[in-house]
Amino acid sequence: MAGAAKDVPTIYPTVLYDDAKAAIRTLTEGLGFTEEAVYEGEDGSVVHAELSCGNGRVMLGSKGRDGAFARAMAGAGPAGVYVVVDEVDEHFARARDFGVEILMEPTDQDYGSRDYMARDAEGNVWSFGTYAPGSAG
Repeated sequence: MAGAAKDVPTIYPTVLYDDAKAAIRTLTEGLGFTEEAVYEGEDGSVVHAELSCGNGRVMLGSKGRDGAFARAMAGAGPAGVYVVVDEVDEHFARARDFGVEILMEPTDQDYGSRDYMARDAEGNVWSFGTYAPGSAG
């Protein structure tokens, strides 16, 4: 695929939040993401943020801003994002202890994955598991 360096993700889920700063706290402190960049507007809104987990990234920002993307997402509902993690049970415990709403506790799936599901404060569903789409085996 043109424009993408090897081993660099080419898909970046993007989620807008009413309270993007609270979402960043939940994702970093509760769900183990690493803050890579946060750019704020003069009004304190999050214009753009990037958080990583493994070699993947999610982008997020505050709702209600100007621009084509913000307008296109104005009526969007919650999103669902799947994230590959090695230690599902430890990841789950961190999320639970932080107070993230758990929708499904760690479960062994028929297809070989172990995963759990959580919902953030604005209704987005985050699934964490050992299944890595496209990996061998």
